[in-house]
Order: sequence, then C-alpha cells, then structure tokens
Amino acid sequence: MNKTIVLYPSPGMGHLISMVELGKLILHHHPSSAITILTTPPSFNTGSTAAYISHISATVPSITFHHLPAITLDLDSFPSMEAIIFEVLRLSNPHVRRALQSIASVSAFVIDFFCSSSLPIADELNIPTFFFITSGACVLAFFLYFPKIHQNTTLSFKDMKNTLLHVPGIPPIPSSDMLRPMLDRESTDYKNFLDFALKIPNSAGLTVNTFERLESKPLKSIREGKCNPDGNTPPVFCFGPLLATENRHDGAAAVHDCLKWLDSQPSKSVVYLCFGSLGLFSSNQLHEIALGLERSGQRFLWVVRSPPLGGKRNRFLPPPEPDLDSILPAGFVDRTKDRGLVVKSWAPQVAVLNHASVGGFVTHCGWNSVLEAICAAVPMVAWPIYAEQHFNRVVLVEDMKVALRMNEAEDDGFVAAEEVERRVRELMESEKGSDVRKVVEEMSVAAREALSDGGSSIVALEKLVQLWKSG
Repeated sequence: MNKTIVLYPSPGMGHLISMVELGKLILHHHPSSAITILTTPPSFNTGSTAAYISHISATVPSITFHHLPAITLDLDSFPSMEAIIFEVLRLSNPHVRRALQSIASVSAFVIDFFCSSSLPIADELNIPTFFFITSGACVLAFFLYFPKIHQNTTLSFKDMKNTLLHVPGIPPIPSSDMLRPMLDRESTDYKNFLDFALKIPNSAGLTVNTFERLESKPLKSIREGKCNPDGNTPPVFCFGPLLATENRHDGAAAVHDCLKWLDSQPSKSVVYLCFGSLGLFSSNQLHEIALGLERSGQRFLWVVRSPPLGGKRNRFLPPPEPDLDSILPAGFVDRTKDRGLVVKSWAPQVAVLNHASVGGFVTHCGWNSVLEAICAAVPMVAWPIYAEQHFNRVVLVEDMKVALRMNEAEDDGFVAAEEVERRVRELMESEKGSDVRKVVEEMSVAAREALSDGGSSIVALEKLVQLWKSG
C-alpha cells in the first residue's frame, strides 16, 4: 500500500494554490504517491476556492480533497482576517484528528504555518509534521528569530519609532515594516504568530516556496542555526518556485480582451498594475494612481477593484464590480485609451506577466505575485498593502534588488500621483530600472534551473520524499 502525504493549507486562495502546486510537483516526480489535501470551508472572502477545488479534482484526480466540516463564527467579533483564520483552524482540530486517523498509512503531514495548532495532534499520532512556508525564506528567518526579539523588548513594533530590527540573513527591517497583524504586541494575532514561531523547532522539517539562488543569505543563516541560536533548527527544503500552471478566470471575454490588447503593444512597453485578491484602495487613492499613470506617459494595464465597502459587517465581503466612471477621474479612460487599458476586478496574471509586451509590474508584494514576476523576468515596483508585504518589500528592494520602492506617506500610507508617475517612469526608462531588469532576468533563469532535472529544488524534493518513504 502506498503511503499517503497529507497536505493542510489555510483557507486563503494563495495558500491553497501553493499547496496544490506542491502536491502536483510531488506527483510529477513520484506518480505512485498518494496525496490528500485537507480543506476548511472559507469563513469570508478569500477568493473562489470551491470552483478552484472542483477544477483541480477534475483535472488532477490523483489529488484527493478531504473537506473538513464548516466552522460557524461571528465575524464581527474578530479584529482581523488572520484572527478568524487562526480560530477556524483551531476549532477544526477535532476534525483534523478524525481525518488523520481515517487515512490509511500517513507518512507525512505538511501544514501551512497558520495551521500550527494541529502540530500536537500529529505528534500524538506519531506522524512526522513539516511546516510549509508560503512566503519566502526571509520570512522564515524572521519567525525563527522572533521569540528572541520578543524576549528582548516589552514594546509593540508599532511603538518602536522605526527601530531597525536585525535578523540574521536579511537586511535590517524597520519596525514599522513588520508584518501588519503583528504590530500590536497585545493583539491575538501577535500571540498566534508567536505561538507558531515557538512551535517551529518541534517540527520534523521546514518546506519553503522559494529557490536557493533567490534567497541564499537567509537560507545560509537558518541552516547555520543563527536564526534560532538557543534551540533546534529543523532541516529546510526549498522546492520553489511553485506557481499556478493555469489561470483561474471569471469570464473568458475579459481575459481574451486583455491579452488581445497586449498583442497590439510594443515589446516590454506596458506597466502592469495589480494588487492581489484582497488589495483594495480608497477612491482617493485610485484617483491618484490614475493621475500618476496619465502623467507618466507610459503604456499600462491596470486591474481596478472597487474601494472597500464601509461598515464593520462588510469588511470580509468581496467588493462589487467597479463602476469606472464613478471611481476614476472624469475622462481618464478616454484620454488614455491609446496607451492604457483598465480591467475590472481580475486579469489572468501569469499570462499577462509572461506576455512579451509587459515590461514592468507594480505589485502589492504578495509572495506568489513576486515569484510569478521573477519567473517571467518582469521587474517590479513594490507597493505593499497588508500581511507580510511591507516586510517583503524591504527584502525585494534592499537584498534581492528585483524591485524599486514606492514611497507612501508615513502617517496614512497614501501615495501621491507624483510618486506613482516618478516610480513608473523610473522602472521603464531609467538606468536604475534597467539594473533591476538585469537582476530579475538572471533570477528568472535561476528559477528555471532550480526546477530542472538535477536542479536545487528537485534535489531537495527527492531528499524529502526519501525521508518520508523511510519514516
């Protein structure tokens, strides 16, 4: 009987896609493996996971989905999406236990870092458990070191007045750029992430969606034990970049029009702007982006979402279809129609980034988007919004040199039209932009090499699968 590898992602679409791609990578190289993915029904807007899961079930029958029962929560009583995710996963623990007991011959349990509350269950059942880091090794380095930072101060990150935090293997991180949910030391999110950090040394191994060349510095520091100097550092396996191999899409016409429009543009001439499935801007900010793009004179493809709905009850609902006439400057679409295209809500990002006409990407610094841009050899302007994105920006700009920095106002994070214009032009026209492009092109080649036969990511996967088989 084949042993089963059980994967357990958190409910977010980006986390689910990465875990599915891991399952597909394992099956591609080890077709006899049995893969089961535990899924929790999303409690709020995290993208259309149900449609995606149905699609994967139909196209990759070797991956079995085990749907855990829904958890009912009063969303209004939670301060953040992260708090809801942690609570849903904690309350799912009895269902996880039953699932693991019902699956014959489990050789490994691979869990998202949000799922850390399930680690003791797997320990009791003597199932080796590996954390899956859907962000980069730089974030893993921070989490390994986080308990030490926590011990050395009583202040919240938000009260440190831009103190530089020194973590082995990564550039100094201003305290204000720390992960958004962790800025307040008294918050439940801070405590949940600290709990995860303290559990890392108890896992059998750490798997990361990255590749060796991209993050050699943090990986070296992690493996040398510098990030957890007082404790155990489990072995680290990098088998990225794991990217969605096909695009989800909500309407073939919009997809077709967007790519058809790109077909008519010159090579590497278009700046693509997109900020993730949960990245929403105020009407004022959308207005400034439009003015900046118009003044820049650059060709652009811009995915626009409606501003967030007001009111506490609406904060976890998907925004409505945007009304471009009401949220963009009067006449903007007409005035820029010869060099720009505004797409409502969604675009097929992988196809867009890999299109010959796209020469730059203004991104929210979500890790999946970063990897997609690097693989497509597209340089970035880093404009973070939520989660670990501000942290990612520091690494992308200061260490990896694959992005330019978008500068926001310190008090409210607002970006003026002049800054949008300046950064877009710098990316597309300046020597600095050209330098970033060269680095990204080199990393794109390294990403392909990592996933080729004998490449670092495939070698790491082989070591891990052999470990699972021998366990």
